Amino acid sequence: MTDAFVVRRETQIAAPPATVFAFLTDPQKIVSWMGMESDTELHPGGLYLLKGVGRSDRTARGAFREVVPVHRLAYSFGWDGDEEVPPGSSLIEIDLLDRDGGTLLCMTHSGLPTETSCANHNTGWAHYLGRLCLAAAGHDPGPDPWKAAQAG
Repeated sequence: MTDAFVVRRETQIAAPPATVFAFLTDPQKIVSWMGMESDTELHPGGLYLLKGVGRSDRTARGAFREVVPVHRLAYSFGWDGDEEVPPGSSLIEIDLLDRDGGTLLCMTHSGLPTETSCANHNTGWAHYLGRLCLAAAGHDPGPDPWKAAQAG
């Protein structure tokens, strides 16, 4: 894996780290802002699975490498049926820092193979982290417009 293609994002969320952590790890909370179905096994080697990201036929899959409750997550990541970014081929690391009465989420997605895949994942993270900010702060992000665009 090369570090040439990395997505880095920081976002302030108006919720405590424990709340944000729950929205990143609890399958019912995850699908409130991303995907249609989720399964997580919160231990090193445990499953990370998210179905219906952007499209109903899109499934992300990986395995947790690090789980430090309310502070840090690291998991491998990729897409079923995708030769460019297959399951487990990239790494997502998320740190949650208690800041300014809320949480500073610092995310790095490394191991992406091309400039195009990096740009696509950067666009996806911008979209979904915006939805996470709303959900974790107690607001309804509404239906995912990316799903609606794919439905028609």
